[in-house]
Amino acid sequence: MRGRAPLRSLLLLLLLLLLFLLGSARAAAAEPSPHLPAPKDVEVYSYNFQSLLRWSPVPVENSSVLYTAHYRTGFYEEWSEMGCAQTPQTQCEFPPQIRRRRWTILLRVRAELGPLTSAWVHTPPFVAERNTSLGPPKVNSVSVSPDSLFVSVSPPFTPETEDILHYHVSYWENTTSPTEEQLSESKTLFQIGNLKESTLYCFSIQVQLEIYSGHFLEGQQSAPECHRTALSEATRAGKIILLFVMGLVILNLVATGLLFLWKHHQKIKHWSQPPLQIPSHFEEFLRDPAFVGLEELHSPAEGEPQAVEVGEGGGPESEGPPPHPQGQGSH
Repeated sequence: MRGRAPLRSLLLLLLLLLLFLLGSARAAAAEPSPHLPAPKDVEVYSYNFQSLLRWSPVPVENSSVLYTAHYRTGFYEEWSEMGCAQTPQTQCEFPPQIRRRRWTILLRVRAELGPLTSAWVHTPPFVAERNTSLGPPKVNSVSVSPDSLFVSVSPPFTPETEDILHYHVSYWENTTSPTEEQLSESKTLFQIGNLKESTLYCFSIQVQLEIYSGHFLEGQQSAPECHRTALSEATRAGKIILLFVMGLVILNLVATGLLFLWKHHQKIKHWSQPPLQIPSHFEEFLRDPAFVGLEELHSPAEGEPQAVEVGEGGGPESEGPPPHPQGQGSH
């Protein structure tokens, strides 16, 4: 009996040591390794209710790090797979089963490299109805009338049955100092009325989703669009009549002017061509005695034609006897 007691003690000690080693192995397998960094910049990106979990890659030299993401709702403590187990991608889309707008979703992601795993990185609670970003509505078409713009739009996301959407419209006249006016519509086809005819107006639209009583999730403003209102029939007819009258007036003025020119063309010709007069300085030069002596020195010789000088009396004066015809003898 005394020999068996030490043996039992030794076996008990070995059993305790084995249990301790097994517990240590399990703890080492459950706890993350401190040698692999955890992903950083972990966030949920959601636009028009299309949501995904994304993060920055973990830098490890000469190795490819994989990632695993989990999710759970606010009602359950158990984590579930997102369909992104050991993926090299740095983002993971939400699976269809958690695309509920009012659900509170919690997510986590970790890095994995062979047997090594990083610590889990958790995100804050995410509710799509409060945390998603809504884009601007799409303007499908714009029709104009003399005093209105008829606008057809579509929402930036596919609405659900219980969704209540409002379209907040800002519009203004395109002038140097525009005054902005606003209206709110719940239909996708609405009218911007009480406008001036043949005037350029601009508008921008923002969608608002009513999430609960008195609270809205506001979307982004659409890019401004400008359209000119049409002319009314009365204004168009008045412009046509005005152009016709102006044409008749111009035609009558042209006909009157032509008739006047035809009747008084002789007087107009006389007025436009006055009688020619020798300038006074030329007359003084011609009366100069030096000019007369120079003229005598250059008088034509016998047999040459003589120059005819016009006197003050207007009659021709010849100098000397007329030349004899050449080749004829005297009689």
